[in-house]
Parts: sequence; C-alpha cells; structure tokens
Amino acid sequence: MKTKTSRPTNSLNRSPLRCGLLFILLALVCVPLAMQAQTCQQGCLGNYNTVLGDDVLINNTTGKKNTAVGFDALYSNTTGFYNTATGYNVLVSNTTGDSNTANGFQALLGNTTGFANTATGAWALFLNTTGNYNTANGDEALLSNTIGDDNTAYGFQALTSNTTGNDNTANGLEALLRNTTGNSNTAIGMDALSFNTTGSNNTANGFLALNKNKTGGENTAIGRNALFSNKTGASNIALGNNAGFHTTGSQNIDIGNGGVADESATIRIGTGNQTNAYIAGISGATVPDGVGVIIDSSGHLGTVLSSERFKDQIKRMDKASETILALKPVTFRYKHDLDPEGIPQFGLVAEDVEKVNPDLVARDDQGKPYTVRYEAVNAMLLNEFLKEHRTVQEQEATIARLEKQIEALTAGLQKVSAQLELNQRAPKTVSNNH
Repeated sequence: MKTKTSRPTNSLNRSPLRCGLLFILLALVCVPLAMQAQTCQQGCLGNYNTVLGDDVLINNTTGKKNTAVGFDALYSNTTGFYNTATGYNVLVSNTTGDSNTANGFQALLGNTTGFANTATGAWALFLNTTGNYNTANGDEALLSNTIGDDNTAYGFQALTSNTTGNDNTANGLEALLRNTTGNSNTAIGMDALSFNTTGSNNTANGFLALNKNKTGGENTAIGRNALFSNKTGASNIALGNNAGFHTTGSQNIDIGNGGVADESATIRIGTGNQTNAYIAGISGATVPDGVGVIIDSSGHLGTVLSSERFKDQIKRMDKASETILALKPVTFRYKHDLDPEGIPQFGLVAEDVEKVNPDLVARDDQGKPYTVRYEAVNAMLLNEFLKEHRTVQEQEATIARLEKQIEALTAGLQKVSAQLELNQRAPKTVSNNH
C-alpha cells in the first residue's frame, strides 16, 4: 500500500469533513495503483510524450505532447495532450484534460477533464476536477476548487476554499482564504478578503483589506485595513490606510476616514487633521438653479431645506425678530494667519451675537461660538423689513385719507370764501319811507 504524505495543517483544513474528503480521494487513487506492477519509465514515448518516474503516463492511449516527471504523474491520462506534470501524484487523475501544467506535490491531483490550468506548489488546485483556466501558485492555493473557472491565486492558501467560484484573483498569503462560491473578486495582500464566502465583485488591495467581508458585494477597498469590519455591506468604496475600518453599512464612500458602523449612503473625506480643502472646478462655476451649501463644526455638508414637508411647529416670527435690532455690525480684518492680505471684512462678532440671541450662533465641538448663522439673521431682517413695510403702507393709507379730507375741507372753504366774496360785492338797497 502506498503511503500518503501528511499535509500541513491549519485551523481551516483540520475539519473532519476536509480530512475525510482527502482520505477518500487518496484511497481511491492509491489502492488501484498498489495493485499494478510498478513500471519505472524514462525517456520518450510515442506521440511526443516525455516521461520520467514510476507509473508515469502508464494509461496513456492517444494523448500526445505530454511531459510527466515524478511518481504517478499523469497516471490516468488517456487522451489528454499538452499537459506538463512535475512531482509526486501530480495530475494523477487526469484523463482527457488538456494544456494543464502542474508542479508540486499532488498538484492538480483530482483533475480529470479540466484544461488550461496551472498549479505550482504542494496541493495547488488539489481537488480540481473539471475547472478550467485556473492558475494557482503557492502551497494549497485553490486547493478545494472543483469546477470553478478563470481563477488566479498566488500565495500560500490563496483561494484555498474556493469550490465553484469563478473569475477570482487572489494575490497574497491567505487572500480570499474562505471564498467558496463568490465570483469576480480581486484580493491583493495578506488576508485580503480572507473571510469572504459568497460575496462577489469585490476588490481589496492591501493587508487585511475587506478582511471580515462574508457576503457583501461590489465593495472596493484600497489600503491597509480598508473596509476591515464590513461583513454584509455592499457597494462601499474605501481609499487609504484604515479607510472605512468601522464601516458596516452600504453605499458609503470613505477616503482617508475610518467611517462609522451601521452607516449607509454617506461620504466621508479626511479626518480632523486636515485644516484646509481645495477642490478644483467649483470656483467660478455657475449653477443657476443651485442652492448654497453650509457646514457644521464636524464637517457635515448640506443645504437648508425650506419645504413644509420637513418642518414642524411652524408659526409667524412676529416680534421674535426684533432682537436683531440690538446687533452691532462691525468692520474688521481676519488675523494674519487666516488672511495674510488683510482684506477688509464686514459682519458681526459671534460672541456679541450670542449675548443678544444664542440661537443665532454656530458652535464648535467644545461648545464655543465660532460663527454667525447669517441665513437666520437674513430671515429675521426680512421679517423686520416686512413689518416696517406694512407700517409704511398703513401710514401711506392714513396720509391718503387725510389728503382726501384736506381736499374736501379745502373745497368747502373755497365755496364759503366764494360766497362771502359775492356777498361783499352785492349793492346795498336803502328803503325810503318818507
């Protein structure tokens, strides 16, 4: 009975199911071989085949242009061609598979009809049967792959658990280690996408990038520990060292920011270490139907919503706006480190405004006032203007009424004056009774 060399063990491949599967497969291969008369072959066979070792290409019929070096290499091959097998039990089960290259102990051992596979390293593509166009470079790389196609694995145990997943690329120690059926994933870096099982269309570039991801899809993580904690979140983008480290939701973009757990549809750029921001394409660009963007002390950008759909407790401002009459506008220049050119400015002092109405100032993360809510001041100014406008309108109406009354009185006086004048001009008649 041929003996089986012990495989390296780890927490992943010590499971009873894995060990049992390997034992059965090796038993099926080794028992029939023990019953055959071992034939040591060396040299060239027909059909341009090259062999070196015991039981090498022993069952070949019409297969051609194969190269087999090592005990039982290409043992079961019958009609397969253009195969290269170097090592113990390499491509031992291959029958009709073509254009396979296997180099390493039991590399591509289970392959039967799969073609155009390349396996370099002990147990590389060990269980592959009919999978095609796979490349495995490293011990136990793509070890469990059976029918998955177009996978590329470089590094110890890279894509080692993959069974039927297709179009995956793993480059690095244990990259995509636990992937089973996930498709079109790219993992570059040690333990990148290591816990992924069925998630598809993910890209991880960096040590431990997307390490905890299991079923999340269409994520992109570039940088050490990028999107490290994500498990099921989808369509996230993280760029930078530890970018999106805490992110677990979906549709997030984290650039140079660790993100927030359970957060979705959020963009975070930078950390508190940045003190200036320059973005091209904004200054001088007119947006005719746009609205102003505002920011709070945490860097949260947004716009002011005005629709009643977003408001509660709506009531008239009335006298609430009168507090702005106590504000004291000033002229000033920013300190030199903020504005070296010292351009004249016009506005208010936040501390002075706070004394008049605390609701008109915005505060920093320490609760100190740092700017004025000018949009609120403008609304209050509008209310005061409208109040004054109504007062002026009322005064104008009163003046109009008074003018009409004066006109009426003037007309009456003119009539009286005219009558008096007529009376004064009329001749006086003296009666003579004598």
